[in-house]
Amino acid sequence: MRKSPSARSVLFAPLDQTGRVEAVTRRLVDAITLGLLADEEQLPSEAELAGQFGVSTVTVREALMALRQQGLLETRRGRGGGSFVRAPRDESRHATTWRERLREVSLSELRDIGDHYVAIAGTAARLAAERSSTEDLTRLELAAEDLRGATGAAASRAERQFHLEVAAASQSPRLTQQEVWLQSEQGALLWLPLGHDPDDTACTEHRAITAAIGQADGDLARKLTEEHILNTVDRLAELHLDLLGS
Repeated sequence: MRKSPSARSVLFAPLDQTGRVEAVTRRLVDAITLGLLADEEQLPSEAELAGQFGVSTVTVREALMALRQQGLLETRRGRGGGSFVRAPRDESRHATTWRERLREVSLSELRDIGDHYVAIAGTAARLAAERSSTEDLTRLELAAEDLRGATGAAASRAERQFHLEVAAASQSPRLTQQEVWLQSEQGALLWLPLGHDPDDTACTEHRAITAAIGQADGDLARKLTEEHILNTVDRLAELHLDLLGS
Protein backbone atom coordinates (compact mmCIF):
# COMPACT_ATOMS: atom_id res chain seq x y z
CA MET A 1 0.00 0.00 0.00
CA ARG A 2 1.28 3.46 -0.89
CA LYS A 3 1.90 5.82 2.01
CA SER A 4 1.33 9.54 1.55
CA PRO A 5 4.39 11.63 2.49
CA SER A 6 2.14 14.56 3.44
CA ALA A 7 -0.01 12.46 5.74
CA ARG A 8 3.09 10.94 7.34
CA SER A 9 4.51 14.40 7.98
CA VAL A 10 1.34 15.35 9.86
CA LEU A 11 1.65 12.29 12.08
CA PHE A 12 5.21 13.25 13.04
CA ALA A 13 4.60 17.00 13.50
CA PRO A 14 5.60 18.55 16.86
CA LEU A 15 3.13 18.19 19.71
CA ASP A 16 1.76 20.77 22.11
CA GLN A 17 2.52 20.75 25.82
CA THR A 18 -0.36 18.63 27.13
CA GLY A 19 -0.66 14.84 27.47
CA ARG A 20 2.50 14.17 25.54
CA VAL A 21 2.90 10.44 26.24
CA GLU A 22 -0.71 9.81 25.28
CA ALA A 23 -0.38 12.06 22.22
CA VAL A 24 2.75 10.30 20.93
CA THR A 25 1.10 6.94 21.53
CA ARG A 26 -2.03 7.99 19.66
CA ARG A 27 -0.05 9.41 16.73
CA LEU A 28 1.87 6.17 16.31
CA VAL A 29 -1.23 4.00 16.71
CA ASP A 30 -2.93 6.11 14.03
CA ALA A 31 0.06 5.77 11.71
CA ILE A 32 0.02 1.96 12.09
CA THR A 33 -3.73 1.40 11.83
CA LEU A 34 -4.08 3.77 8.87
CA GLY A 35 -1.23 2.05 7.02
CA LEU A 36 1.09 5.07 7.06
CA LEU A 37 3.60 2.84 8.81
CA ALA A 38 3.86 -0.56 7.15
CA ASP A 39 4.06 -3.94 8.84
CA GLU A 40 7.69 -4.77 9.70
CA GLU A 41 8.78 -1.17 9.06
CA GLN A 42 11.49 0.02 11.44
CA LEU A 43 10.76 3.17 13.40
CA PRO A 44 13.34 5.91 13.73
CA SER A 45 15.46 5.83 16.88
CA GLU A 46 14.07 7.18 20.16
CA ALA A 47 16.24 10.27 19.78
CA GLU A 48 15.01 10.90 16.22
CA LEU A 49 11.37 10.44 17.23
CA ALA A 50 11.86 12.77 20.18
CA GLY A 51 13.27 15.41 17.86
CA GLN A 52 10.41 15.05 15.36
CA PHE A 53 7.72 15.22 18.03
CA GLY A 54 9.50 17.87 20.08
CA VAL A 55 9.40 15.78 23.25
CA SER A 56 11.92 14.08 25.53
CA THR A 57 13.32 10.62 24.87
CA VAL A 58 11.69 9.48 28.12
CA THR A 59 8.29 10.44 26.69
CA VAL A 60 8.99 8.52 23.49
CA ARG A 61 10.21 5.50 25.47
CA GLU A 62 6.97 5.39 27.47
CA ALA A 63 4.89 5.70 24.29
CA LEU A 64 6.80 2.86 22.62
CA MET A 65 6.26 0.73 25.71
CA ALA A 66 2.50 1.35 25.42
CA LEU A 67 2.58 0.26 21.77
CA ARG A 68 4.45 -2.92 22.67
CA GLN A 69 1.81 -3.69 25.28
CA GLN A 70 -0.85 -3.28 22.58
CA GLY A 71 1.02 -5.68 20.33
CA LEU A 72 1.65 -3.01 17.69
CA LEU A 73 5.41 -2.83 18.13
CA GLU A 74 8.22 -5.34 18.47
CA THR A 75 11.68 -4.52 19.81
CA ARG A 76 14.58 -6.52 18.41
CA ARG A 77 17.98 -6.60 20.07
CA GLY A 78 21.45 -6.84 18.62
CA ARG A 79 22.82 -5.80 15.28
CA GLY A 80 20.06 -4.47 13.02
CA GLY A 81 17.76 -4.22 16.00
CA GLY A 82 15.27 -1.52 16.90
CA SER A 83 11.51 -1.00 17.09
CA PHE A 84 9.48 -2.62 14.30
CA VAL A 85 5.82 -2.21 13.42
CA ARG A 86 3.44 -5.12 13.90
CA ALA A 87 0.24 -4.36 12.00
CA PRO A 88 -2.99 -5.68 13.57
CA ARG A 89 -3.57 -9.29 12.56
CA ASP A 90 -7.07 -10.12 13.80
CA GLU A 91 -9.01 -8.06 11.29
CA SER A 92 -12.21 -10.07 11.66
CA ARG A 93 -12.26 -9.25 15.36
CA HIS A 94 -11.66 -5.59 14.53
CA ALA A 95 -14.63 -5.58 12.12
CA THR A 96 -16.80 -7.24 14.76
CA THR A 97 -15.87 -4.52 17.25
CA TRP A 98 -16.96 -1.80 14.83
CA ARG A 99 -20.19 -3.62 14.00
CA GLU A 100 -20.92 -3.51 17.71
CA ARG A 101 -20.09 0.21 17.66
CA LEU A 102 -22.49 0.68 14.72
CA ARG A 103 -25.23 -1.11 16.63
CA GLU A 104 -24.76 1.25 19.58
CA VAL A 105 -24.53 4.53 17.66
CA SER A 106 -27.76 6.43 17.06
CA LEU A 107 -28.90 7.42 13.58
CA SER A 108 -28.57 11.10 14.49
CA GLU A 109 -24.98 10.55 15.67
CA LEU A 110 -24.19 8.61 12.51
CA ARG A 111 -25.55 11.45 10.39
CA ASP A 112 -23.52 13.96 12.40
CA ILE A 113 -20.33 11.95 11.85
CA GLY A 114 -21.14 11.90 8.14
CA ASP A 115 -21.76 15.66 8.07
CA HIS A 116 -18.39 16.31 9.72
CA TYR A 117 -16.58 14.00 7.33
CA VAL A 118 -18.35 15.52 4.29
CA ALA A 119 -17.21 18.99 5.35
CA ILE A 120 -13.56 17.93 5.65
CA ALA A 121 -13.29 15.51 2.73
CA GLY A 122 -15.36 17.66 0.37
CA THR A 123 -13.22 20.72 1.00
CA ALA A 124 -10.05 18.66 0.65
CA ALA A 125 -11.22 17.38 -2.74
CA ARG A 126 -11.98 20.90 -3.95
CA LEU A 127 -8.56 22.17 -2.90
CA ALA A 128 -6.85 19.09 -4.35
CA ALA A 129 -8.35 19.99 -7.73
CA GLU A 130 -6.80 23.43 -7.43
CA ARG A 131 -3.43 22.52 -5.92
CA SER A 132 -2.46 18.91 -6.64
CA SER A 133 0.82 18.13 -8.35
CA THR A 134 1.52 15.51 -10.99
CA GLU A 135 2.90 13.25 -8.27
CA ASP A 136 -0.27 13.74 -6.20
CA LEU A 137 -2.43 12.72 -9.14
CA THR A 138 -0.34 9.61 -9.75
CA ARG A 139 -0.79 8.55 -6.12
CA LEU A 140 -4.52 9.24 -6.33
CA GLU A 141 -4.90 7.13 -9.48
CA LEU A 142 -3.04 4.25 -7.87
CA ALA A 143 -5.03 4.58 -4.64
CA ALA A 144 -8.29 4.60 -6.62
CA GLU A 145 -7.30 1.36 -8.34
CA ASP A 146 -6.47 -0.29 -5.00
CA LEU A 147 -10.20 -0.72 -4.37
CA ARG A 148 -10.73 -2.69 -7.57
CA GLY A 149 -11.48 -6.28 -6.56
CA ALA A 150 -10.76 -5.58 -2.88
CA THR A 151 -13.00 -7.12 -0.23
CA GLY A 152 -13.38 -7.00 3.54
CA ALA A 153 -10.60 -5.33 5.48
CA ALA A 154 -8.58 -4.71 2.30
CA ALA A 155 -11.46 -2.68 0.85
CA SER A 156 -11.75 -0.70 4.09
CA ARG A 157 -8.02 0.10 4.04
CA ALA A 158 -8.22 1.13 0.37
CA GLU A 159 -11.10 3.51 1.13
CA ARG A 160 -9.23 5.12 4.00
CA GLN A 161 -5.99 5.40 2.05
CA PHE A 162 -7.74 7.04 -0.91
CA HIS A 163 -9.23 9.79 1.23
CA LEU A 164 -5.90 10.33 2.98
CA GLU A 165 -4.31 10.83 -0.43
CA VAL A 166 -7.00 13.34 -1.42
CA ALA A 167 -6.39 15.28 1.81
CA ALA A 168 -2.64 15.22 1.23
CA ALA A 169 -3.18 16.47 -2.34
CA SER A 170 -5.06 19.48 -0.94
CA GLN A 171 -1.68 20.79 0.28
CA SER A 172 -3.38 21.85 3.53
CA PRO A 173 -1.63 20.49 6.66
CA ARG A 174 -4.64 21.34 8.82
CA LEU A 175 -7.12 19.56 6.55
CA THR A 176 -4.79 16.58 6.31
CA GLN A 177 -4.53 16.53 10.09
CA GLN A 178 -8.33 16.60 10.36
CA GLU A 179 -8.61 13.75 7.85
CA VAL A 180 -6.10 11.70 9.83
CA TRP A 181 -8.00 12.44 13.04
CA LEU A 182 -11.34 11.47 11.50
CA GLN A 183 -9.85 8.30 10.07
CA SER A 184 -8.44 7.30 13.44
CA GLU A 185 -11.64 8.19 15.34
CA GLN A 186 -14.36 7.12 12.91
CA GLY A 187 -12.72 5.69 9.79
CA ALA A 188 -13.17 2.06 10.75
CA LEU A 189 -16.88 2.75 11.32
CA LEU A 190 -17.46 4.82 8.16
CA TRP A 191 -15.61 2.37 5.93
CA LEU A 192 -16.78 -0.77 7.70
CA PRO A 193 -16.59 -3.77 5.32
CA LEU A 194 -20.22 -4.42 4.43
CA GLY A 195 -19.82 -7.63 2.46
CA HIS A 196 -17.51 -10.13 0.78
CA ASP A 197 -18.07 -9.01 -2.82
CA PRO A 198 -15.84 -6.37 -4.43
CA ASP A 199 -17.42 -2.92 -4.29
CA ASP A 200 -17.19 -1.87 -7.94
CA THR A 201 -19.45 1.13 -7.28
CA ALA A 202 -16.99 2.62 -4.78
CA CYS A 203 -14.09 2.00 -7.17
CA THR A 204 -15.97 3.80 -9.94
CA GLU A 205 -16.70 6.71 -7.59
CA HIS A 206 -13.03 6.96 -6.60
CA ARG A 207 -12.00 7.08 -10.25
CA ALA A 208 -14.58 9.79 -10.95
CA ILE A 209 -13.31 11.90 -8.03
CA THR A 210 -9.74 11.43 -9.23
CA ALA A 211 -10.71 12.45 -12.78
CA ALA A 212 -12.41 15.62 -11.50
CA ILE A 213 -9.30 16.51 -9.49
CA GLY A 214 -7.13 15.86 -12.54
CA GLN A 215 -9.33 18.16 -14.61
CA ALA A 216 -8.98 20.89 -11.94
CA ASP A 217 -12.77 20.91 -11.50
CA GLY A 218 -13.00 21.69 -7.80
CA ASP A 219 -16.79 21.99 -7.64
CA LEU A 220 -17.28 18.60 -9.28
CA ALA A 221 -14.60 16.96 -7.13
CA ARG A 222 -16.29 18.24 -4.00
CA LYS A 223 -19.77 17.22 -5.18
CA LEU A 224 -18.66 13.69 -6.08
CA THR A 225 -16.81 13.27 -2.79
CA GLU A 226 -19.79 14.44 -0.76
CA GLU A 227 -22.13 12.10 -2.65
CA HIS A 228 -19.70 9.19 -2.16
CA ILE A 229 -19.59 9.72 1.61
CA LEU A 230 -23.33 10.35 2.00
CA ASN A 231 -24.10 7.17 0.05
CA THR A 232 -21.84 5.30 2.46
CA VAL A 233 -23.64 6.82 5.45
CA ASP A 234 -26.98 5.75 3.96
CA ARG A 235 -25.73 2.16 3.66
CA LEU A 236 -24.46 2.25 7.23
CA ALA A 237 -27.83 3.54 8.43
CA GLU A 238 -29.52 0.56 6.75
CA LEU A 239 -27.04 -1.85 8.34
CA HIS A 240 -27.56 -0.15 11.71
CA LEU A 241 -31.30 -0.81 11.50
CA ASP A 242 -30.66 -4.41 10.42
CA LEU A 243 -28.36 -4.95 13.40
CA LEU A 244 -30.99 -3.56 15.77
CA GLY A 245 -33.55 -5.95 14.33
CA SER A 246 -31.32 -9.02 14.53
